[in-house]
Amino acid sequence: MDKINKLISASGKLTVFFEEPFWVGVFECISDRRLSVCKVTFGAEPKDYEIYDFILKNYYRLRFSPAVATDVKEAGCNPKRIQREVRKQVQNIGIGTKSQLALKLQQEQLKTERKAVSREQREAEKQRQFELKQQKRKEKHRGR
Repeated sequence: MDKINKLISASGKLTVFFEEPFWVGVFECISDRRLSVCKVTFGAEPKDYEIYDFILKNYYRLRFSPAVATDVKEAGCNPKRIQREVRKQVQNIGIGTKSQLALKLQQEQLKTERKAVSREQREAEKQRQFELKQQKRKEKHRGR
């Protein structure tokens, strides 16, 4: 029997850019050909050591978006090519369209969660007001 072993690879990338009026970081995590994204607002321009400290302390608390299928390119070994790509990425301002799509999915998911919670709160408040009104009616009826 031939066993086929899948090589599971994961990679991460952090892009920090200025989005009026704050500095924003976008964490991209590619695992098993699926892309998940998380957006973090830093405020003032973060230093390298502050970003590193943030990653060490808060990475496990980040809420990543639902995974989106993506094409994974094999990493090249040529250091000059890597250096050119890094320079090109630094010049490009913003995030990739797949990342934007993943962020939009996360935003929609959080929006539906918020709507459900607010609807429940609104219905609970309505029920409380109704019960209060009923109690007042009973007290009036008893002559108190």
